[in-house]
Amino acid sequence: MADAPPGFAFVEGALDRVEFLRTQSDRLAALWPDARLLRLDAEGRALCGDGGTPVDERGGDHPALRAEAVLLGMDGGRAWFAAPDPGTDPGTPRVDLRTAAASWPVREATAFAQARAVLHWRARHRYCGACGTQLRFERAGWLGRCDGCASEHYPRTDPAVIVAVTDGERLLLGRQADWPPRRYSTLAGFVEPGETLEQTVVREVFEESAVRVRRCRYLASQPWPFPSSLMLGFIADAEPDVPRPSDEELEDARWFTREEVGDALEGRTGGQGLLLSPRLSISRWLVEAWYRGGASA
Repeated sequence: MADAPPGFAFVEGALDRVEFLRTQSDRLAALWPDARLLRLDAEGRALCGDGGTPVDERGGDHPALRAEAVLLGMDGGRAWFAAPDPGTDPGTPRVDLRTAAASWPVREATAFAQARAVLHWRARHRYCGACGTQLRFERAGWLGRCDGCASEHYPRTDPAVIVAVTDGERLLLGRQADWPPRRYSTLAGFVEPGETLEQTVVREVFEESAVRVRRCRYLASQPWPFPSSLMLGFIADAEPDVPRPSDEELEDARWFTREEVGDALEGRTGGQGLLLSPRLSISRWLVEAWYRGGASA
């Protein structure tokens, strides 16, 4: 792959996670007053300024949130934390992550994605899954410790493959029933226990479309905090089988010609042809990689 920045969100501008600081409570306490704080509500939306712009809040302005805050990382000597919004200012404007990814600076958008994922985990893992004891969070919010059975709990990330499938001339895309009309995307699915990524590609493509993959190659990955996935992007060569979409997975799956994909990428469909995923997603990037001819399995 080339060294150019990826054409999708939540990758560029990542903070230095300074993992070694997570156990240094004195240093974290000293960093807190001037730290940048991202406050997210129960729906994963961030507090923002007028027009949806990011706000630069200081940790020192919210001392009550220190105990629940999670260290995101450092940027230029300044710490960044995320904390759940207690909801005491319901009139404050909020912005969802998809909107922020399209309008915020990349560092703020990427930090927002990190904050959304880890706070989602924290909110849904308050108790030990083994014995039911309430967890005690350590390591700046990244470890849940159970005092009942001594088990440790870490943030969960669900790996999923997302695949640009080609028969050499055409691109296989599918659509779900609740998507906007004419919207198609690359096929995707979660990795199962005991399964390699390559096996997942073969299984998921066949399950969703009945198309047989011959070989595949990894290209890139994208954190996808909706709520906690890691999308692993592949290009795959497949047999020119007639797609037969699974009723449980897709409403439709079909091959698209290079001309049809090019028209969609350039916006030449005139409101009638193929619609692709927005640039936020690695799906769009995979389609572009195939169309440029630089990706082959």
